[in-house]
Amino acid sequence: MERILVTLSLAAGPGFPLGCVDHRYEIELALDAAGHPDPAAWADDPAPWRARHYRPDAPPEQGDVQYDGDNGWFIRFSGSLAERFDAPEAHFDPGTSPIRPGEYVTITEVDGGIYDYRIVGVGAVKESA
Repeated sequence: MERILVTLSLAAGPGFPLGCVDHRYEIELALDAAGHPDPAAWADDPAPWRARHYRPDAPPEQGDVQYDGDNGWFIRFSGSLAERFDAPEAHFDPGTSPIRPGEYVTITEVDGGIYDYRIVGVGAVKESA
């Protein structure tokens, strides 16, 4: 199972009808044969699937991708391991199209705002030093 790095750019949402390239996510995923996030690969992977949320008015938020069979995919943001299980969550809806540049996903932010993000990059995960 190989993880990929998916870069999402804000396409539209409350306060951003035309989107904003300065608002983006970078998330690590493993995909199934159809190009969708793979719950089995997530469950089998001992390493967290990292996520980062970038906004121009704040430092990047660090988090990890989670999956729940009843509620789907979400991104959990936590400043420390102690906060992990009570950390704020953003719901990630990859939709029915494969994960590839030009497609769209929906993210319901922690504050409840629903935003559409365009997939602008899919590439190899860069290992941290």
